[in-house]
Amino acid sequence: MRSPAELKKEIEERLKSYLSRDRDGLRHEVLGLFVKVRVLTIPQIYETLRKRFTITYHSIASMVGIIASRIGILHVRRNVEGTNSVYELKEQYVDLVAGVLGTA
Repeated sequence: MRSPAELKKEIEERLKSYLSRDRDGLRHEVLGLFVKVRVLTIPQIYETLRKRFTITYHSIASMVGIIASRIGILHVRRNVEGTNSVYELKEQYVDLVAGVLGTA
């Protein structure tokens, strides 16, 4: 089993790798929203970013799903109505994500 320091280092490497493939700045913006707001739904992210980027609702949903499952920095739960999932940046990764966004 990995120590918390090893896990944090691996997450940092995953984030850097993920952001290295960001051609248009969209990935940076999505992660930046999570640093600022912390708790978001897919419709909220889509409405915020559709004005600046040519995106689809499904592309945002896919991107957030990858961040949650492969990178592992988001906590996912159903909202009270059961209509949309609520994604929350895990508290222990807020500073890490902010740091990587500042240097990436």
